[in-house]
Amino acid sequence: MSNPAPDNLDEWTIARVLRFATEDFQKRSHSSPRLDAELLLGEVLGLDRVQLLLQSGRTLTQAELTGYRESIRRRRAGEPVAYILGRREFYGRSFAVDRRVLVPRPETELLVEVALRRTKHRHLSGRALDLCTGSGCVAITFALERRTWQVTGTDVSEEALELARKNAQCLGAVWGLDFRAGDLLQAVPPASRFELLLSNPPYIPSAEVEGLMPDVRDFEPTLALDGGSDGLSFYRRLSAEAERHLVPGGVLALEVGAGQAPAVADLLTRAGMVELEIDRDYAGHERVVSARAPR
Repeated sequence: MSNPAPDNLDEWTIARVLRFATEDFQKRSHSSPRLDAELLLGEVLGLDRVQLLLQSGRTLTQAELTGYRESIRRRRAGEPVAYILGRREFYGRSFAVDRRVLVPRPETELLVEVALRRTKHRHLSGRALDLCTGSGCVAITFALERRTWQVTGTDVSEEALELARKNAQCLGAVWGLDFRAGDLLQAVPPASRFELLLSNPPYIPSAEVEGLMPDVRDFEPTLALDGGSDGLSFYRRLSAEAERHLVPGGVLALEVGAGQAPAVADLLTRAGMVELEIDRDYAGHERVVSARAPR
């Protein structure tokens, strides 16, 4: 079944095609071969993973096999499963994704959690600005968790903003949420002030982009990955500009890459930010650096 293209349809049950796809993905060193195989087949058949197990003896039709073959072909080429499915779950909600935006990562949920925690004293009202919003997953999630806040998401990519607006409409987050095109803080009026600035900016050092996993390097937008020569270009800009866009005591929360937390924390301290905190993700990595503007 190298296609996969069976000669005998009776042979190709759910259990067998899953076994074939899993083994195929394992040979190609995919990080989660069984999960990938199940998610892709579930999409073709309209079944969840439990239903796949319960119906493991069911024989696939030619049309179903053809659809699954195409999904396997795309995954073999390295395309992320989220792009093949056209969606990715983030904070318990389904977000549309494609090659215009980064695939939302579970660790980025910590950025939302830190933002919610550090602004809980103002849970009834406030203004938040999400920079480098991409798919809008952070801005939309915060807006849905804090429905009385005004939330703005910005991105230099108009194509990304098209998808972010689509996600906002599909998830019912249109009220109080605005998306603007522009380079970081240049997208908002100079006199605007916020209770919260948050961002998951590009943070991969330029020289390391080519060494990323193929499903990231070859498919996700380089614009959203490349953080300059040392990966800290955006943090330097944000630390220098943030305070003038924060109200006294306002919060700045930033996702950072592996090993970058100390350097980012130093940038914020030098910029006069106070009450610095570093939060670790579930893997134990220092993932979010946050601080307050002086009161």
